[in-house]
Amino acid sequence: MAEIIGVLFYGHLRYDPKNPSWEDRDRLVLSKGHAAPGLFSGLAVAGYFDKDEIETLRKFGSRLQGHPDLKCPGVEFCGGSLGIGLSFSLGIALAAKIDGRGHRVYTILGDGESDEGQVWEAAMAAAKYKTDNLTAILDRNLIQQDSRTEDVMPLDAPGMKVGDKWRSFGWNVIEVDGHRIEELDGALRGAADTKGAPTMIIARTIKGKGVEHMENNPSWHGQAADPEIAPIIQEELGSQCAIAPSIIAGDMTDLSGEVRRCAEGGADYIHLDVMDGRFVPNKTFDHEKIRELRPITQTPFDTHLMIDEPGRHIREYAEAGSDIITVHAEACDSSTFGEIHDYLRDNLVGVGLAVNPGTELPPWAAKFAPTIDQVIIMSVVPGKSGQKYIEDTHAKASRMAEQLAGHGFEGVIEADGGVTEQNIGSCFTDGARAFVGGSAIVGQRDISSAITGFREALADARRTMLLHSAERRGGRDLVKKWAGLHKGKAGELVEQLATKEGLL
Repeated sequence: MAEIIGVLFYGHLRYDPKNPSWEDRDRLVLSKGHAAPGLFSGLAVAGYFDKDEIETLRKFGSRLQGHPDLKCPGVEFCGGSLGIGLSFSLGIALAAKIDGRGHRVYTILGDGESDEGQVWEAAMAAAKYKTDNLTAILDRNLIQQDSRTEDVMPLDAPGMKVGDKWRSFGWNVIEVDGHRIEELDGALRGAADTKGAPTMIIARTIKGKGVEHMENNPSWHGQAADPEIAPIIQEELGSQCAIAPSIIAGDMTDLSGEVRRCAEGGADYIHLDVMDGRFVPNKTFDHEKIRELRPITQTPFDTHLMIDEPGRHIREYAEAGSDIITVHAEACDSSTFGEIHDYLRDNLVGVGLAVNPGTELPPWAAKFAPTIDQVIIMSVVPGKSGQKYIEDTHAKASRMAEQLAGHGFEGVIEADGGVTEQNIGSCFTDGARAFVGGSAIVGQRDISSAITGFREALADARRTMLLHSAERRGGRDLVKKWAGLHKGKAGELVEQLATKEGLL
């Protein structure tokens, strides 16, 4: 649910944390009230209260209890009795229509509570009254309190999936991967544009995503991690990775086809190498090509500008549809990068800074580190194809990761150039969390398999890192405890790695 909350607060909800009762605010109703910690986290980041207050969760006297409570600023509904949130939201939406107000109502439902008949009564009424100011989001993770939803009361019955059920009630239905920010964002925009019907966004999610031993495991519903294990889980959550295939490694005469292959193959980003023939010897494409490619997919565009005078062109690349734009330190000074940085942040585009193999971070980069989203460490010489990874980059990347952390950097380091399935684990160990794949991904016939290979190699590198973290924190006993949490194939892999590393 974290991505759902994040997208709502970051790009869609109208709210004022300094005036929580603002009459024209959008309303967010958490019908699945047991997920209150997720809502509280969103409210804290949005500024309704200090983030440190999260530490008081479920403590006596705290405003943050096991279910949402109106004592907490920003909470609209005391969720707890499942199944009634949609009815409550419908009432707010109808009142807004009657009063001629423009605010919208968003409701997050659980698939377990969708067993309740009241949900479907509200569904009928909402469609009848054409409440197009109401958007419901179903967190479809297939798990409820003590079992799997399909074992209790199947929502995806043969011949009629849950989306078909909502369509039959007269709702506009949009189905997305609930962990893809861009898909959620597009669905919410589509809901806002829909007239004459409420919208149901079915967000298919994995419960516990990001923590391997908790993923898709009903036994962790409502269970807190052992305090001894919690710091390792935090490391695991903080080490998620992104794969960014570079389309110039494919057919340059059919970049549209390469974008489609990358998107369909499961890329997290699509890496766009822009070369102007001056900063580097080669020339690829410019902002007009990016504008042409943008409608093909919602997958974020990771635009890497290898050009002279990037400040003169930054607006063109932002307006063309880039989601992240990285410029080279070699092409900037402090003043130029400051202007680029401020423009991109003001326009909600990710800010990146790149360095070539022979370049260190300039001293002026330190002051921007806390608000830079990405640092690209080039491991090949830009503009030359078919190069292998420059091995000295490993030491450089480790050093830069430590240096950036010391300056308050909270973004990601992206490894770019010669990254393969064989060396990606070492790049991860260096501190990289985003990885550009050229010929090793886009140069392959089956991009999906190539990306899967990258992910499996990264998963092993992460498991190894976490095992060593457990050993540092609690010796072999904690390693054994951590490994024992993993079941099935994952458990076998973790145990094998622990043995290989001499930790068991």
